[in-house]
Amino acid sequence: MALGEEIIGTGIAGSIAAVGFTTAFIIGIGVYVYTALAWMTIAKKLKHKYPWLAWIPIANFFLIAMLAKKKWTWGFIFLVPIANLVFGLIWVWNIFVQRKYPGWLALLPILGIIPFIGWIATIGFFVVIGLVAWKDR
Repeated sequence: MALGEEIIGTGIAGSIAAVGFTTAFIIGIGVYVYTALAWMTIAKKLKHKYPWLAWIPIANFFLIAMLAKKKWTWGFIFLVPIANLVFGLIWVWNIFVQRKYPGWLALLPILGIIPFIGWIATIGFFVVIGLVAWKDR
């Protein structure tokens, strides 16, 4: 292979990587904005004093604990592996019930460990978060 062909091949690979990274970055920002808006709306509907905490990384964990009627200090549990999953599911279940939605919908992210079904479950959870936020029951 000639040097020119290697340079072109490297350039194409770099371009594909750049497009992939940019796409992932834009999707990540979109997911962050969507979930922050949803959690802020849920906090407002539950009459929380500081719904804007949904926009601050890490502080949004404390918001979820407070929405589940726990003291804000319980938010530190999100820094503990395994416990963060267990308590997070329990608290999101509690929040869904407060909004008059079935609590078991909080279990959808667990299906994320199953290939293919995980993608559907993740998208389904985003739909559920949207319903809990913007559709009153």
